[in-house]
Amino acid sequence: MSQHQRPRLTGARVVGVRPGTPLVHELTANGDRPRTFAAVGLPPGVTLDPATGRLAGRIAERGEHRVQIGVENGTERDTWTLRIVVGDRLALLPPMGWMSWNMFGGEIDETLILQTADALISSGMHNAGYEYVCIDDHWHGGRDAAGRLFPDQRRFPSGIAALADALHDRGLKLGIYSDAGSHTCGGEPGSFGFESQDAQTFASWGVDYLKYDYCHAPPDRDSAMIRYGAMGKALRETDRSIVFAICEWGSRQPWLWGADVGGHLWRTTGDIQDRWTVATQRTESVGIVEALDLQGGLEEHAGRGWHDPDMLLAGLRGIGRESSRIQGSGCTDAEYRSQISLWAILGAPLIASCDLRSMDRTTVEILTEPEIVAIDQDPLGLPGRRVGREGAVDVWARPLEGGRLAVALLNRSAGSVDVRIRSERLGLSGAHLVRDVWGHQPLGTLGTLIDRTLEPHATDVLVCTPTRRS
Repeated sequence: MSQHQRPRLTGARVVGVRPGTPLVHELTANGDRPRTFAAVGLPPGVTLDPATGRLAGRIAERGEHRVQIGVENGTERDTWTLRIVVGDRLALLPPMGWMSWNMFGGEIDETLILQTADALISSGMHNAGYEYVCIDDHWHGGRDAAGRLFPDQRRFPSGIAALADALHDRGLKLGIYSDAGSHTCGGEPGSFGFESQDAQTFASWGVDYLKYDYCHAPPDRDSAMIRYGAMGKALRETDRSIVFAICEWGSRQPWLWGADVGGHLWRTTGDIQDRWTVATQRTESVGIVEALDLQGGLEEHAGRGWHDPDMLLAGLRGIGRESSRIQGSGCTDAEYRSQISLWAILGAPLIASCDLRSMDRTTVEILTEPEIVAIDQDPLGLPGRRVGREGAVDVWARPLEGGRLAVALLNRSAGSVDVRIRSERLGLSGAHLVRDVWGHQPLGTLGTLIDRTLEPHATDVLVCTPTRRS
């Protein structure tokens, strides 16, 4: 007989929505079914479906609402406070979802997207907090006589609006792709000169997230700011809260201006490959190590949006298309585990990119590890930073709610290493209880040293919690 699993709320504890636009959010939880959700303090105009956990409605006035959320499955219950912030900012915690590009490139259609949505749910990823299903380049059919975008009728015969409805019925959100140039990177129609029309089209379809690329566009920063600003303004003028993801690969330092043009997250790197490191002169591609190194110092510019070091690679195993097509078997599970650990410490978006329909158990466990996801989705929303390097070991740390500190110890080398880190290097003072996140076990009280053995390319994640003294 299987052991009863108590319910535990998961996902974002802070949600942003623009005034007067539809609130689209589903509460998620782990544990045995059936589960029943409840809420106390919902703002006027918002309702909760207790069976599905779906919040729906519109909130007219700006402000912040603290809602007491609960979930039950039989005799056990979990609760927390959900903050609903009504204003100009969306994606108040790093977005979590899936994107089609790394695995499928242009080989996409509505069947794939719906099957992926179902796999996101059946695998437990949605319960872990993943909610966006994003279509990348090559969904396009063209523009009609009035200049309106329409999808490829062969690949998306039901249309994008019907696809969005199908995802919303599953408690998920739809992302789509366009470009600030005349054409997308794959040669499809871009949105330059059509920003307002395209934004209204996306909103009418029920799109929730826009990835906005920068091919076929001028190379200078001022032009990029103008073009991204035009789409940011157009999205704000729609009747929908659409997350705006800037994708110009960090070339023009979008962390300095992305929020000013309406962005909620911005790429900080070239396209990531399914490699630990990219030993090549192709500056437009990075491996896990190069992507991580490019994040150093960006914490000084955090707070108004999210630095995006590109998609998660777990599960690709060297068989992705486009930028992830490589010679070899891709990264190891230890390297995939390191990537999501470090992205969580950074407070980066967690966007999976493998074929969710055929994931093995290890890939699912990597992508859904609840304590790693909780670090990424910590409601404080503070950035992580590199606090030091001890030989081949990088030490990263991120402040968490309740005075806790998440620490990642990354072994960059191809051999096992022993590492000893003094607690003051982490800014810790006083007694702390330490938990090994991937080991799922307490390690006792932290003394003056953290002493660990790290396997090749592995990352240990520790959470240090201050003890309460009477």
